[in-house]
Amino acid sequence: MTTFPINKANQIITGAFAKAAALKLKPLGVSVLDAGGHLVAFQRQDGASFLRPQMSSGKAYAALSVGMGGRRVEAIARERPHLTAGVSDLSGGKILPVAGGVLIRDNAGTVIGAVGISGDTSDNDEIAAIAGIETAGLTADAG
Repeated sequence: MTTFPINKANQIITGAFAKAAALKLKPLGVSVLDAGGHLVAFQRQDGASFLRPQMSSGKAYAALSVGMGGRRVEAIARERPHLTAGVSDLSGGKILPVAGGVLIRDNAGTVIGAVGISGDTSDNDEIAAIAGIETAGLTADAG
């Protein structure tokens, strides 16, 4: 069983929300998954739309499922849509292949989870995810 400390997940969410406030982003939903794709924590800001849990976890799940950050997953989706469709089918439709899903690496470089953020532009979602991961003292891999 994979584990991801809840205190680190909460630090990531707090850091992401702080970055969102500093940049005056639209209300976000933030999902933190462990390396096995299990939800560790989710929070949404007041005013975030009702699909933010699914969209944010879908971004994180996509990054984990192919082992690279959402920016690269999005590029693959454009280059090889048949592959993305197949991965989506295999995952039961859980992946959202766009930027905003960021792998979390420990100090040794091992993937220990992923963050997905949804609510603003994908680029801004990714910026907030990276800030949250760095706030927790971990390494962000947006791919």
